[in-house]
Amino acid sequence: MLERFVFHDATHARLFHATMEWLALSGGFWLYSWLRKRGGHASPLAAKGGLWVVLCCLFGAGIGNKLVSLLQFPELWGLLHTQPQRFWLAAVSGQSVVGGLLGGWLGVEIGKKISGISSRTGDDFVAPILLGLVIGRTGCFAAGLYDGTYGIHTSLPWAVDFGDGPRHPTQLYEWLAALVALVWLPKWRRFFAFEQGLAFRVLMAGYLLWRLLIDGIKPVPPGWPLGLSGIQWVCVAGLIVMMLGRYGRWPKHGLRLPEK
Repeated sequence: MLERFVFHDATHARLFHATMEWLALSGGFWLYSWLRKRGGHASPLAAKGGLWVVLCCLFGAGIGNKLVSLLQFPELWGLLHTQPQRFWLAAVSGQSVVGGLLGGWLGVEIGKKISGISSRTGDDFVAPILLGLVIGRTGCFAAGLYDGTYGIHTSLPWAVDFGDGPRHPTQLYEWLAALVALVWLPKWRRFFAFEQGLAFRVLMAGYLLWRLLIDGIKPVPPGWPLGLSGIQWVCVAGLIVMMLGRYGRWPKHGLRLPEK
């Protein structure tokens, strides 16, 4: 039944995917601006140092997006000297949500350093990121075999035939997970309200762990050890860095809901 929503023509698939990608980015930025305005804060572009933060976020997300996409396919690096045109075409066309999120996070921190901003602003990004995932994964699913985010073959009853047999619709798994997290955001974020920026770090850690697990049922390109993909290794590295980093102490009494 879901097959009717999948494009089997390359041109239409890539055009729809690009459109949804643009909607994910613009929709996320609109929601971010709206949430800041509702909270009594200035627009991110109008706030002091906000322009640096936005520019560094976009630049970092773009670099991370392309870099992690290339890390997914180690054999492409050998083309840098032998077939540079093919290498740069892959670099431009490749996409990685994990790389975009990590690169954007790093970019925001650099922008804050440049602007002299010391407060943690990550919680404002939680809802926009989840909305962007919901919109973006819709495009990934519709693009089918031309996107590369599908799962391995399976005989499960909810499998989707993208054109080469039934597969795990991993795009829809992530779509559903992000939608549930977005709908329940007001409730689960309350558990992390005792520390500014903690909800964002929980989201990032949760997403890295999610991708580490869900990518285990996706086709794995050769070249990386232990049967993991390049993106999974990036997730492992990101989780280790987050665990080793000192992001503030948890209260001795544990998690608690804020008083009303």
